[in-house]
Amino acid sequence: MGKYIELNSSNFESTVANGVSLVDFWAPWCGPCRMIAPVIDELAGEYAGKANICKVNTDEEGDLAARFGIRSIPTIIFMKNGQIVDQMIGAASKDMFKQKLDSLLA
Repeated sequence: MGKYIELNSSNFESTVANGVSLVDFWAPWCGPCRMIAPVIDELAGEYAGKANICKVNTDEEGDLAARFGIRSIPTIIFMKNGQIVDQMIGAASKDMFKQKLDSLLA
């Protein structure tokens, strides 16, 4: 079972620089964030070795949240080779996340 990658200022660039990354901007007090947390964990296992499944705690990494203009959480950013290619705001189904990841990996 894979584990999601906890991103911070020091490992963000190197983690998302190559390949496909899903980055979940979240906070512990956020209800919808907690609701999709098990889905993010499952995706980390299913996409291990294929895509980076990452989380950014906006309470601890305010600089990253500000850099990406995160105004509401959860915000999910999809990146390919370090570039933002798509974004979703709010909770969504596992299928929606998988569709986006699969299209980027195709």
